[in-house]
Amino acid sequence: MKGLLNLRIVILILGVFLADHALGQQEPLYSQYMMNPFLLNPAVAGAEGFTAFNLTARQQWAGYAEGPRTFALSGQTRILKTSYLNRSRRIKNRVRKRRPSGRVGLGGYLFNDINGRVSRTGFQGTYAYHLDMRNYQLSFGASVSFYQFKADVSPDGLPYPDSPDPLVVAGKANSDFSPDANFGVYLSNTGQWYAGLSVSNLFQSTVQFGMGNPESAYKLLRHYYVLSGYRYDFQNDFEVEPSTLVTATERMSYTVDLNVKGYYKHDYWAGLSYRTSGEVVFMMGAKYKMYYFGYAFDYSLGQLSNFNTYGTHELMIGIKLGDSARRYRWLNRF
Repeated sequence: MKGLLNLRIVILILGVFLADHALGQQEPLYSQYMMNPFLLNPAVAGAEGFTAFNLTARQQWAGYAEGPRTFALSGQTRILKTSYLNRSRRIKNRVRKRRPSGRVGLGGYLFNDINGRVSRTGFQGTYAYHLDMRNYQLSFGASVSFYQFKADVSPDGLPYPDSPDPLVVAGKANSDFSPDANFGVYLSNTGQWYAGLSVSNLFQSTVQFGMGNPESAYKLLRHYYVLSGYRYDFQNDFEVEPSTLVTATERMSYTVDLNVKGYYKHDYWAGLSYRTSGEVVFMMGAKYKMYYFGYAFDYSLGQLSNFNTYGTHELMIGIKLGDSARRYRWLNRF
């Protein structure tokens, strides 16, 4: 535990020293990722043992007509040893089959990210494998992703319509398809702390519009995510969870999120985040039975505040199937 504490201190200090650097973001941006870290790390698929579905809708720079918008739908599950589906199949078929190991997680993630006239629609399928380490769980995950980029631009819409642009050709769809892959590692224990490292765009795929040459292709940079958090239980219905996220690219640009959330009876929460690119995020949420609802408001402190008067709004709705008893049975011993 002492080593873990030192690790958390190092990560927080690292966040302070990196605070002066900003990150040019190619990937979709989320504020409530700590509620669904599967969006950032494929190793999270099935890590908690629940079957979970989450819907996130994000409107950046509200009031600005072409502000970025993101919609994401994700689902993940754990193939347990004694799931209802596996039992019913064995009884129906009256055959003895080898039971699942209880270590495999599966997930899927569909999103649409719109930034002005350019949009990206993508899907990724995920396989994760979880190893029991007594009080800890070590998880590995890999995703295969497919993206379609589309630019809603025509020659008539260019600043100089009479000057031909090889990237914008009349009568040709300005879209391209690009496959890629992600990988992640995730270490956690029974709901108290977690730490993960993930990489997206492993192959750094390129996107080519119009009749351009390879030198003008748009290249997806690798993104690296380091996410960690620790939940303190005060034994009086209150819990506090500080966390941090460091995001970096191949070009050594990076940003840091410093977060803190407070929980009351596991059913209500509120939080505050500071992003070193110049945003403050206010979060709140509630749980009702198996349903989760979260809201985040981002406010820019830098130059964007001149026209980003109404801030950024993000809504998250989730559902988790599978009670705590089932969850901890497989977590203690697979």
